[in-house]
Amino acid sequence: MGEIVLPRRMFLWCMAVIYLTAFVSLYVQIPGLYGNEGLLPARWQLRYSGKPLVEQLLSSPTLLWLGPRLGLDTHTAMELLCLIGAALSLAATLVEAFRDSVVFFCLWVLYLSMYEVGQVFLYFQWDNLLLETGFLCILVAPLTLIRGSRGVREHDRVTFWLIRWLLFRLMFASGVVKLTSRCPTWWGLTALTYHYETQCIPTPLAWFAHQLPVWWQKLSVVGAFVIEIAVPFLFFSPLRRLRLGAFYLQVLLQVLIILSGNYNFFNLLTVTLCLSLLDDRHTDNGNDGMKLNILWSWLCYLLELVVWALVIVGTVISFDLQLDTVKKGISSRTAFTYHQFNLFLKTVTIPSIWIGVLSLTWEMVTSLFRCACVSGFFKRFWGTVQWTVFAGAAASMFAVSLVSSVGNMGTDKAGGPNKRSAVNHLILFQVVNSYGLFRRMTGVGGRPEVVIEGSSDGVTWTEIEFMYKPGNLSASPPMLTPHQPRLDWQMWFAALGPNTQSPWFTSLMYRLLQGKRDVIELIQSDVSQYPFHQQPPAYLRAHRYRYWFTESKADGSRWWRRVYDEEFYPIVHLGNSFLEGMLNQYGLKDKSPPRRLSNTTVAQAVRWVRSQVRGVPAHTLIWTLIACSATFCLVQGLRHKNKDVEKPSDAHKATATDRTENAADGSSSDHHEKSDEQQADEEDDKEADSEDEVEEEGEEENEVDEEDEDEERIEKR
Repeated sequence: MGEIVLPRRMFLWCMAVIYLTAFVSLYVQIPGLYGNEGLLPARWQLRYSGKPLVEQLLSSPTLLWLGPRLGLDTHTAMELLCLIGAALSLAATLVEAFRDSVVFFCLWVLYLSMYEVGQVFLYFQWDNLLLETGFLCILVAPLTLIRGSRGVREHDRVTFWLIRWLLFRLMFASGVVKLTSRCPTWWGLTALTYHYETQCIPTPLAWFAHQLPVWWQKLSVVGAFVIEIAVPFLFFSPLRRLRLGAFYLQVLLQVLIILSGNYNFFNLLTVTLCLSLLDDRHTDNGNDGMKLNILWSWLCYLLELVVWALVIVGTVISFDLQLDTVKKGISSRTAFTYHQFNLFLKTVTIPSIWIGVLSLTWEMVTSLFRCACVSGFFKRFWGTVQWTVFAGAAASMFAVSLVSSVGNMGTDKAGGPNKRSAVNHLILFQVVNSYGLFRRMTGVGGRPEVVIEGSSDGVTWTEIEFMYKPGNLSASPPMLTPHQPRLDWQMWFAALGPNTQSPWFTSLMYRLLQGKRDVIELIQSDVSQYPFHQQPPAYLRAHRYRYWFTESKADGSRWWRRVYDEEFYPIVHLGNSFLEGMLNQYGLKDKSPPRRLSNTTVAQAVRWVRSQVRGVPAHTLIWTLIACSATFCLVQGLRHKNKDVEKPSDAHKATATDRTENAADGSSSDHHEKSDEQQADEEDDKEADSEDEVEEEGEEENEVDEEDEDEERIEKR
């Protein structure tokens, strides 16, 4: 693999942007989710038992333990940490010097602090993926603030390889779990005929994608399986064009998901991981000057054609792809059994590990060779020390990821109790995780959706419409990536089962009956759009419906159709015995006296910032920050590029100016000196004329001598 300077810089910039979106998205929702009057107050997760601070941090690694020491309540401390994280990530986005290992360590600690008290609203795989990727950024990023240099380090390729390995684990596992779950829609290749309308928050384009013919939907599932299961093995190919092909296929899949579904920053994070497949030759769109001989070049082309041919042929055989002239499409079906797929997994598991081992070993050896080629004893020694540390860290992370994967497969003997204990500690800090998205397709019989209704008299009921999740049949699906409305997401999960599986839903009903503004803003950021903004409802209830996309929008009015399913939550009011019993059962009723708000300078500053952003939709705020940051970075890049272009031209102009000035100085000095040296010049001219006459006479004599010599030669012949 070639140099990775530009891909690494792009990766770190993208990670700064993703951290920015994650912190801002969470910050907007903190009061309603984790505030003192929110759904699940964060202070309930912190039990101050008088233990030493170190023990508290080891049991629950969050900086919120420091809140009381700073005179801050848990809610205010949580907002402060989010603001610090957003500010640091914004600085890292705008200034390259802040894309530093120390800064990324701070960002990782801050997000981990949020995750530890986030409970069910932060228990998503993309939150785990962000924490694991963020930890790897600590190894990948340079120590700019300490070393004062962003130069290339010999071990950069070793640490950057860990990003590629994480991408392989994510994509391969996401493809495998779809088949190991035995979900009939994945095995029947019909998953996408349900996916677009049953996903959590679809986009407007999802409606159009849902209208595509069935044969195309099934062929799309086949393409997803190929990209997620077969293509990831090309991540470690020694042929760069195979890696580039894998890169573009992965990006294509992620872009299609972004266009058809709102999955917050997850797909953007996956695209960022894909940057580990690139090198400077591709990102700089230049030529590194290496010229391969014709034989080797043709051999590489031949191998690449063979690999892609095997992928295509294997796809055709595995899914029985055939032209269907009747339906004018391509028919497909799964041509292998569950038992055969398990045999395939057992066959490729060990080789996959060895591929990873060999690939990492190659990066380590080449990096060590680079260290050995560094000129200067001290530089070479220091480079070798750094290589030892980072190579050891990379090998450890690789080994831990293997042990964690084996343990998650159900093997309890993976590494013995000591190693398992060490892995558990790393999992506690979210350093390694297991992945597997879209394991089973839900909503096959219709998309389940919970609709909350409120009433002031118990007779007339009004539906409470959420900003993002489906409800109003005529409301267009939103486009809100990379923001994640976490309450809307949990409403989707709650609809999949009874209300007893979602204890937080009882807290939601209780807070709405109380009319808590922070919770209402989770439903509608513009409180005036909330139907009970003037007076809280006296009664609440919830029903479950089944939603489907409409088949046609000829009238242009409705996106959805629905049918009533069943009661999800009975009619409740404040003081209702059922509601009180549920609150007590789940420990959702705060029996402690109301807490006094912190009145320190920091707390007042945090509340002032909150007042400035209150009422602004989160996705609007996020995209404003991203657009301004990207514009600033683009302008800075253009300025640096113009400076680089102007430097050679300025040097050329300076050289020409010097020559002109020298010529002018020479002519002026000749003009001033001419009067003083005129007589001497005339004498020199006379002497030169006499010398020329002597030279002419000498030349004539030489010509005569040459003629005589020529005559003698002729006579001799």
